[in-house]
Amino acid sequence: MNRITLMELVRERQVGKVDRREFLIRAMAVLGSAAAANTLLAACAPVADRTPPPVVDSTQPPPEPGLSTTGDLETGIVTYAGPEEELMGYLARLPGAQPQPAVIVIQEWWGLNDHIKDVTRRFAEEGYVALAPDLYHGQVTTEPDEARKLAMELGMGDAVAEIQAAMAYLRAQGFTTDQIGIIGFCMGGGLVLETAVADNTLSAAVPLYGQPVGKTEAGQISAPVLSFLGTRDGISVSGYDVMHDVLEVNGIPNHFQIYDGAQHAFFNDTRASYDPNAAADAWMRTLAWFGEYLNPTV
Repeated sequence: MNRITLMELVRERQVGKVDRREFLIRAMAVLGSAAAANTLLAACAPVADRTPPPVVDSTQPPPEPGLSTTGDLETGIVTYAGPEEELMGYLARLPGAQPQPAVIVIQEWWGLNDHIKDVTRRFAEEGYVALAPDLYHGQVTTEPDEARKLAMELGMGDAVAEIQAAMAYLRAQGFTTDQIGIIGFCMGGGLVLETAVADNTLSAAVPLYGQPVGKTEAGQISAPVLSFLGTRDGISVSGYDVMHDVLEVNGIPNHFQIYDGAQHAFFNDTRASYDPNAAADAWMRTLAWFGEYLNPTV
């Protein structure tokens, strides 16, 4: 892989020097895969002011396995078997509760940072067993070039397999039911949809500003899908329209919510792109969606 060529291409896309079509053509020529090119596109969507989004997250310490109880929640790093090696993720749950459905939380391209851990805890506070797989295996960054590097090194198929390993881990625990929902942001939003294509055991899927899948892939999705996108995001609304049209034709429960004026990463409250009104509405809609299709009992 010519990493320098890709990084230059990403930079050109972020500042508006190449359009979506040219980006995909050039990225596919280097990566050799349409899926990988689309994943990279989702991770570098340009913003309205044509400058790369600022990074305000703090550098994260290396994760250490182990659980602890803080307030009502049990949280910490858990390990579990992966396709080729031991994997880890951040778990949050209400200890002592009867078995509850689970939610898988998929990171942005920065890694398993404090923001993603906070979102994971928020789901646990709502009564779900929540797990955020560490797809970068302990690496977290606040630097865009390093984030691009990590995202480019993450194979789509490998990432989906690791997410499925996290699902298998949860289903093997005595504190979960078989019902699992999945939510992800940016790069993670695209991975939500790819996982929904690959795994028909999911009970619900919620992608936020991730790259939508095409008609063929959308036809393989069986989980109810709730999608979110802002009008100031560089990701195409039409791609989501096509995907949701296929879901509708196939009788899959679905909804596509668009927020006027919202930017990419509008849900992330550690970034300048944060839109509190859009984020609050998306959170309530997500809880209602999971409440309908995962059936929590608390």
